[in-house]
Formats: sequence, C-alpha cells, structure tokens
Amino acid sequence: MFRKSLIALILAGGLVPLAWASARAQEISYTDPSSIESIDELPGVFSRDLNLPQLGDPADTALTPQQEAQLGADVVSQLYAYEYLVEDPQLTDYLTATGWRLAAASGAQPQRLQFLVIKDDRINAFALPGGYMGFNAGLITASRHESEMAGVMAHELAHVTQRHIARGAARGGGLATIATWAAVLAAIIAGSADPEVILAALGAGQSISYQRQVAFTRSHEIEADRIGIQTLSEAGFDTRGMASFFQKLEQQSRLYGNGVPEFLRTHPINTSRISEARARAEALPNSEAPDSIEFQLMKARTQVFAADQPSAALGTFSSLIRSGQDTPANRYGQALALHFLGQSRKALDSVQSTIDQHPQQINLLLLQAELEIGTGETERGLETYRRALARHPRAAAAILEYSEALITAGQPELARQTLLAANPSFEIRMDTHRLLSLAARQTDNDAEASYQMANFLFLRGDPGGALSQLDAGLRISDLSSQERARLIARRAEMRDALPRNWDPDRERERNRRR
Repeated sequence: MFRKSLIALILAGGLVPLAWASARAQEISYTDPSSIESIDELPGVFSRDLNLPQLGDPADTALTPQQEAQLGADVVSQLYAYEYLVEDPQLTDYLTATGWRLAAASGAQPQRLQFLVIKDDRINAFALPGGYMGFNAGLITASRHESEMAGVMAHELAHVTQRHIARGAARGGGLATIATWAAVLAAIIAGSADPEVILAALGAGQSISYQRQVAFTRSHEIEADRIGIQTLSEAGFDTRGMASFFQKLEQQSRLYGNGVPEFLRTHPINTSRISEARARAEALPNSEAPDSIEFQLMKARTQVFAADQPSAALGTFSSLIRSGQDTPANRYGQALALHFLGQSRKALDSVQSTIDQHPQQINLLLLQAELEIGTGETERGLETYRRALARHPRAAAAILEYSEALITAGQPELARQTLLAANPSFEIRMDTHRLLSLAARQTDNDAEASYQMANFLFLRGDPGGALSQLDAGLRISDLSSQERARLIARRAEMRDALPRNWDPDRERERNRRR
C-alpha cells in the first residue's frame, strides 16, 4: 500500500528551504504535456464570464501570484523529498493531457499547471496555489469511468483558476508566513484527521486560524462544482461524472464512520450538494463519453503500482480474465504484474494479442518495448521504442523510457542526443537531468555528470546534495576552465537561492532522519 504519514516526516525533518522553492517556481514551466506546447493548440478554447479573479482583487493583497507559486512549489518539494509521489512518466503524461484538455475547455487559460500522482491508496485530490494539482492513486483506481475522474480534476482545476486559497487568505486576514501555510497544506495532503497533530506541528496559537483559511468554504466548493461541470461539458466528458463520483463517496462515507475518504474531509459532500451537481449536469448538453483506452490502461497501471505485491495484482487481473472480462486493461495489468515478477516472456505472450489489436497505442507500445528488453531482446525493444517515438514524437514518457533503455544498453551518447533533441520545454523536465547525468557518467564526462545531477537534486528539494555534487565536480583534477566556470556559476546560483543561515550540517541530519 502507498499510505505514509507525511506529517510525521515533516515534524521530524522540518520544511525544505523556502528560498529553494521560490527558485524552483521561477525555474520550471509546467505547461508542457507530452503532446501540447500551449493551451492554444487545443480545440474548444472559448471565452465566457467565469467570474475569474482579477489582478488587484483582495486575493492579491493576501497572497500574490508569486507567493502562490512559491507556496505550491514548497509543498511539492516536500512531496518529492519524502518520496510521496508516483514518479511514473506514463501516468503523469495521461493526467497532464487530460488536465490540459479540461483547462482548454474552461476558458481560464492558466499559465502554469502541474499534475501529480500521490502514493496513497485513499481517495483524495487537492489543489495547491501556483497551478499544482495532486490526485491520489486511490482516486484513480476508485473511478469507475473516466468522466468521474475528469469531474474531480475539473473541480480541482476550478479551485486553481479561481485562486480559492488566496481568497481564503484574504478572508482570514492575510498570509503570516509561507512556511506555516506549507505545513498546514502538507498535513491536509497527508490526510491527518487529528487536529492535535497539526497543533503540534504549528503551535496552538496559529493553527486554527490557518486551517480555517486553507479549508475551502462552502461557497468555494459550490463555485468549483459549477465551473467544473461546465468545463466537463465543454471538454466532451459526461457531465454526470462529478455527481456520480460524489454520490459514490457519500454512500461510502456512511460505512466508514470516522474513517471517511480523505476527499470528504477537505471537500464536504452532502445530499443537497449532490442534487445541485446533478441538476447542473442535466441542464447542460451531455455526452455519453465512453472511456478512452488510455484511461483504462492507466487505471490498470495504477492498480499494479498500488498493490501490496505484484503477485496480488497478478491474481486480481488473472481472475478477471478467467471470469470473462478479457479486456485490454486487464491484459495490460496482468502483463505488467508478470513483468514486475520477472516473467517478461510470459507477460509478452499474454498481452501480444492486445498489442496487435491496438498497434498505435502509446502505452501498449512502451510496454511491448519494456517486455522485449526484459526477455533479453534488447535491439528489438529499442526498435519498438523508436517506432513509438516515430508515431508519438513528443510523448515525454517515450523519450524518457527510450533514453534510459539506451543508457542501460551502453549507448549513452545516443541517449544524450535524444534528450537534448526533445522539445525545449521538455528539456527542463526533472528526470531529464538525472538521465543526462547517467549518460555523462558512462562517457567519463564527470564534470557534466556532477552538473546535471546537481540540477536534478536541487529541483527535488535536496540543495545539500546538489551543492555536494557541484563541489565534487570542482575537485576533478583535469577540469577545463570552461567546465570550472560553469560549475562555480551554478553553485553560486544555488547558494544564493538558499537562506543566508542555511546550515549544511543541519540539512544532512534532516536527510538522515527521512
């Protein structure tokens, strides 16, 4: 199971330095789904009055857009630092494509969005300032249809576009410290239902006020429902998806007692709200919107990741197939579980007919390549990756997975060329730096390896590790003057982004306790 107590980790380790988060917010643009350069490329963008917050409104006096970006980046840094995210390019690409499809239909045209998959099998989703949205693995697996998941995504997107946290801060009297807000938000994300835990983390004198500000008011929830359902309709999803999922949660809450789904704690649902959502859905043009094969496959992928053991997932999917539910998703899930158990040949035999039926589908092509390499047919697998990229040249997951396979196969220079030739907006993906570092290490370019690994660690919220990488690079005996200048300049940039009183020894101790 994915579930962790993130708040306990925060209490033990403290917050990631906030200046780093601000630098990260400025350094990264998150408007880069695998097949979309900008919102303008998507169909269905339209203008309408959504009562969007305007610059200069009370929200800006409490939390400026720059502070929102800093706050969101800080919370995300904690999620990375404590390994609370599912860092899977395929899942991330699917959520990103779906999220930008909704954003295009919303008319809001946000400048920055990042979609995160959380290692938690409970049902929850959250929106952070700065365009960050997180979706628990449990939410994805609990969604019976794609429109249900899209309904929750549209709801969270509305929280972002309407700047509800900033408006809540304005209502609560302003923002005291970014750090306090980050801790409260992290506690909510972790699903802490015990207010004493939050009190211990933040101090009894402050926490009640901050939690009141962070919690979305009923009016914000209704506004997010209204805009979200309109967005669902414009994006071509079933408008009944949101109400359907809310009703499922409300029914389950009667059985949970105090252990209600986490989504209900931060997004209270009652029969009146469900009825209002259903009425709005019925008043709009509705589409049956059959589930995409991408949703079906990524839901199965999430189920395998979320299982206690791959053998448990294998048992589940094999049983479904034997019962007559021989679907592409169940075949995909069965094959992925077999692969994780080291049975790549059996996995490939099991899923081959599904691949043949959908020869253009990117996730099946990537699975085929991975399985072929797993059976020892490396060149065949690399060729399958190349076919996938020829059909989907801007698929981030294909670029990353192919590059990593090339490095493993002893072709680091080709991996480097593949990564650097990708879309410039893709180039700043965090994992790109890790792979460039591995490729450089294989070619004995230690200065480049240290530089790229430092960038990777810095973006993940480990400034101490990043500086150590740069220091190691500077100790290389045969550095060229250009390499030395590059490492020194990057080190100065990173150090300047940290607080003046930042203590590397304290940072190492914090990392040791994680």
